[in-house]
Amino acid sequence: MTSDPQERARLAQLYAGMTPEELQKIADDAGSLTNMARQALVEEIDRRGLGIPLTEASGEDVIEKRNLVPIRHFRDLPEALLAKGGLESAGIESFLADDKMVRMDWFISNLLGGVKLLVNSEDAEDALTVLNQSIPENFDVQGIGEYQQPRCPSCRSFDVSFEELNKKIAYPSAWLGLPLPVHNRAWSCHSCGYHWEDT
Repeated sequence: MTSDPQERARLAQLYAGMTPEELQKIADDAGSLTNMARQALVEEIDRRGLGIPLTEASGEDVIEKRNLVPIRHFRDLPEALLAKGGLESAGIESFLADDKMVRMDWFISNLLGGVKLLVNSEDAEDALTVLNQSIPENFDVQGIGEYQQPRCPSCRSFDVSFEELNKKIAYPSAWLGLPLPVHNRAWSCHSCGYHWEDT
């Protein structure tokens, strides 16, 4: 191990061989230097008459305070991720809350109030505008052609899903400790509750 005078001499020689720009770079991060290195740097800056100030690190983490507001709640994580992706594609920063808990145990989603989609309060109006955009009836898919959105034959809503979870079987079985994610083999409308087989 080197003694203090040897280390001081090594640092003095190191700093003496540096350009003023290199010394400025080290002085900008002086908080990471040892006391001996800081003293040797000050002596070299004074010897050259450069007048470079040392920037000391505050030693405190800076916490950015945000005013986040929930704009939507989702029972299922994939729906929340789709909504988050839609906002991010529109350039709106968004966050999910309770998504890790739902990912670990989907059954507690209702207990937690679902997965929450959060945005900065100043972006809430724009985010709701993006999420409330109407679903197009059809659109072109590259390599496939025109895609026709499924809609409810009863109320004509686009808010439909296929193979929805059979709650009458899945929830009691999960409560008994043996979750059985049984799906219905039909379409369901979330607007009017109508069920139909796919033709």
